[in-house]
Amino acid sequence: MDRIRVGRLEGGRPRTRPDHVGGDKAYSSRRNRCYLRRRQIKHTIPEPRNQRANRQSRGSRGGRPTGFDKTIYKGRNEVERTINALKNSRAVATRYDKRAYVFHGTITVASIRLWLRP
Repeated sequence: MDRIRVGRLEGGRPRTRPDHVGGDKAYSSRRNRCYLRRRQIKHTIPEPRNQRANRQSRGSRGGRPTGFDKTIYKGRNEVERTINALKNSRAVATRYDKRAYVFHGTITVASIRLWLRP
């Protein structure tokens, strides 16, 4: 997360904090959630069944349930499926390109082919 840089249209220093982060159940640890809360980043990460049961077994000391928005999580799923469709292109999946701009061009061509596919 420290390497994220989003340029601004008006110029100036790039943003380093995203508006919202979505993740799998694998990223549902207390440490990850605390990090995101500390940086004031909204997040949509589902809570695994075993973590939920552990929290509920502690009663009132277990804390509040985590917030979860299904519509935002569905959007994350669409992005993940699109990335997997791009990886059907062998050049994207293997990443043999040495230079970043060449790989960027490879992804652009694969995206255009995906977009034009009937």
